Amino acid sequence: MTAVGVWCTTALSCTAPAPAGLPPRLPRPELAAEVTAAPAAALATTYRPGCPVAPDRLRLIRMNHWGFDGTLHRGEILVHEDAVGPLLHVFGKAFEAGFPIRRMRPTAEYGGDDRRSMADDNTSAFNCRQVTGDPRRLSRHAYGMAVDINPVENPYVDRHGTAHPAEGEPYLRRDRAEPGMVRPGDAVTRAFEDVGWEWGGLWHPPDYQHFSADGT
Repeated sequence: MTAVGVWCTTALSCTAPAPAGLPPRLPRPELAAEVTAAPAAALATTYRPGCPVAPDRLRLIRMNHWGFDGTLHRGEILVHEDAVGPLLHVFGKAFEAGFPIRRMRPTAEYGGDDRRSMADDNTSAFNCRQVTGDPRRLSRHAYGMAVDINPVENPYVDRHGTAHPAEGEPYLRRDRAEPGMVRPGDAVTRAFEDVGWEWGGLWHPPDYQHFSADGT
């Protein structure tokens, strides 16, 4: 596949040399990302005729991220081309802060089923679907201009107070810090503020996993 842009240098970047007589310092991991056109596999079951964004305006970002096991993983996320720069900034800041991401896969790997993707704690973006709980409106995910991060640790709360996914129920208590939980003023929310995206965690009821370019 032809790359449309390679961002962020290499996977490892060395720090300054160690003083004489000391062992060399270990390389310091950095975010490394590659941006390509959207492959057919990432569009399967998530794109259909009539979707508000054309396939040629979608981009697949492949990048490394920290996992809950403390090691580096390689993830993939499908986004609108206009979201590439902002999200590389965000995930770069999250990487620097050591923020863990459970997994990052296109929702096509879940048959386009947002419920399955959430239950698997999958961080994702593009999916041509309606707003959860409101079939009259298209979600910003249908434009590739929204991202959901660690849905189990950051559940969507409906107007009845029910957590989605159900596995997120224990994380409705937001008065304690847990790995992968998005919290006000942390590296993730600050990075999204930097690029002008809004957090659903401030809504009533809240959608803790959701960030979007226009606040919807």
